[in-house]
Amino acid sequence: MRSLGLVVAGLGLALVGGSPVVSAPAAAAKPSSAAPAGAAAAVAPDALQALRRMSAYLATLPAVELTSNTSLDVVTMNGQRVELDAVARYKIRRSDGFSLQVVSDRMQRSYFYDGKQFTVYAPKLGFYATAAAPPTIRQTLDLLDEKFGIELPLEDLFRWNDPSDNPAQKLTSGFHVGTATIDGVETDQYAFRQPKVDWQVWIQKGPQPLPVKVVIVDQVDPANPAYVARLSWNTSPTLTADDFTFRPGKDAKLIHMSEVAR
Repeated sequence: MRSLGLVVAGLGLALVGGSPVVSAPAAAAKPSSAAPAGAAAAVAPDALQALRRMSAYLATLPAVELTSNTSLDVVTMNGQRVELDAVARYKIRRSDGFSLQVVSDRMQRSYFYDGKQFTVYAPKLGFYATAAAPPTIRQTLDLLDEKFGIELPLEDLFRWNDPSDNPAQKLTSGFHVGTATIDGVETDQYAFRQPKVDWQVWIQKGPQPLPVKVVIVDQVDPANPAYVARLSWNTSPTLTADDFTFRPGKDAKLIHMSEVAR
């Protein structure tokens, strides 16, 4: 995955997945009989179907609000893992609008897409940059990645039902771990492996198969740093055009959005 980090294929937003997803199990669930012994290189059909069902459901939602409480391991020069926490808040309208606020003690960033322009704003620094954007979220996310090297959190979760992007081909194993209660929500826990990362997702039981928790572990770095996101959803928000429109304050300064060298 480019980043398992959230989004929305059906909503037009591939929620943010440019980095490996990692998290510790929230409950000590025993592996089910579907789990292969050891690290068998096989993807269980029920695990794959669960991902596709989750993504297909997300694609039916005309709008969502999502709060993601995250922790990210940063590895120091001597190989020690240091955990950093943050909160990301999304507002998403299919298929041509989103806003995202990422807040931590070390950084604050806001992102806006209104169907015509994409803006990134650093409120503590007072700087913002704007670029023309395509008419859909999916096209905009691709543009941000390819032209500016920007990936938003969790975007891969919403790509599973997109016929033009088949992330299942990258999986080398996957299985149903068992059931677990996450923040009071009953879920099914699934574990997957693909080149360079191991990851897990906890999917809500019942008719609303929402991802409730995501964990990604980097298998390339010897320290195995992890990314953990606990997700809270509002599937029927009231959103307006103002939610996706950036209006700079009088002291905000416009800067150039640098393109990445390819």
